[in-house]
Amino acid sequence: MTVNHRKTRHMNKRNFIATGASLAAVALLAAGCTTTGGASGDPAAQRQAIDAAADSALSRLYAQAAGSRELVASSRGMLVFPNFVSAGFVVGGASGQGVMRKGGKSTTYHRMTEGSVGFLAGAQSQAVFILFMTDDALKRFEASTGWTAGVDGSVTLLTVGADARVTTLTGQQPVIGFVLTNSGLMASASLNGSRITPLGI
Repeated sequence: MTVNHRKTRHMNKRNFIATGASLAAVALLAAGCTTTGGASGDPAAQRQAIDAAADSALSRLYAQAAGSRELVASSRGMLVFPNFVSAGFVVGGASGQGVMRKGGKSTTYHRMTEGSVGFLAGAQSQAVFILFMTDDALKRFEASTGWTAGVDGSVTLLTVGADARVTTLTGQQPVIGFVLTNSGLMASASLNGSRITPLGI
């Protein structure tokens, strides 16, 4: 075997290994971008997984925040992001998939992203609920192809008072929200800068 032939075989082997590593990284990234609940690429399965996770998140909200069920019932529409997860703990972006519910029924599916140091400090994963309390606020959201909290609409986040009930002047707020962690509603949080776009499923 000549020296040149050995070099060629060595280079081919290195290229093969590098290509395999790249493909593995792409596969890992794709796996990390699957929908809530690990559903397949089938749109119907994705919707089902998001709906099931949203139902579970709502059950937790109702159990932990007295008065939240009444607020949800009185809203014109509600976004539920059952697993809004930090990509890099405290610092970095966050992303989650969710559903719009109107009258208790799922209508459209969305992704929310938050790309700066924000309300995720101290919690890696949480459920986010955004309630549109007026027809006008809901119409503004539905007319957009990308809606950013704090820019296209202010979101008043709710907390729990000493009597364990939700406290806020809800009747005067067009858009209100909850951020729910395993330990309950977050006391200090902000959704400003979070962008919501259609999923197309």
